[in-house]
Amino acid sequence: MAAVSNPVVVMKRYEMKYIMTPEQTAYFKKAVEEHMKIDKFGLISIASLYYDTPNYRLIRASVEKPLFKEKIRLRSYGLATDTSPVFLELKRKAYGIVYKRRVQSTIPLVQKFFDCEGDICAGGQINKEITTFRDYYQTLVPACMIIYDRIAYFEPDGDLRLTIDHNPRYRFEDLDLTVSMEGESLLRDGYTILEVKVQQAVPLWLSEILTKGRIYKGSFSKYGEAYRQQLLKVR
Repeated sequence: MAAVSNPVVVMKRYEMKYIMTPEQTAYFKKAVEEHMKIDKFGLISIASLYYDTPNYRLIRASVEKPLFKEKIRLRSYGLATDTSPVFLELKRKAYGIVYKRRVQSTIPLVQKFFDCEGDICAGGQINKEITTFRDYYQTLVPACMIIYDRIAYFEPDGDLRLTIDHNPRYRFEDLDLTVSMEGESLLRDGYTILEVKVQQAVPLWLSEILTKGRIYKGSFSKYGEAYRQQLLKVR
């Protein structure tokens, strides 16, 4: 297998999640206009293919809300092809801090990697971490697809990043990023997921907006909620 030489990305930050009603979503978008800008891509559809063991070991551990949890997913922006860029992400959360390792690849190369036919990128620490993760869990297979339509905001002179995910949906069949962007709804109609991502403290102006809008932080995992809903169907 040929290693991919594209640059890798390392992230360390705090991430907070909020479920917003349609009214709160409209209020929040208006309120942040003077503080943040929408990134150049605007509204974009994102699909994440989560890998897990055949008995769902990773997500079963995650829903217990441990102090440390980890997951691995393959992400595409829009419907993927075998030659379009996709991003393999190893995401860990420990004591409220999120650590993410991300590398660009293609679907065929990622499939070979999970078949233990080589590395995912051209050496280095990130390659070692992702490969060690794969080898530790031994058999990782496509387990769940999560799709949503995202608007991302950035702070021109700071590290704050906000995302609002519309129409989050999932499926446990057709686990292929090249098939479609369809799925079953994770939330009630019009509800969205706000994620606040920051390396330091949340700014006062944002805290005031959230308080005024009665938008309260919660614990929410898209993959975890999809797994919960799927379990209800098969019982």
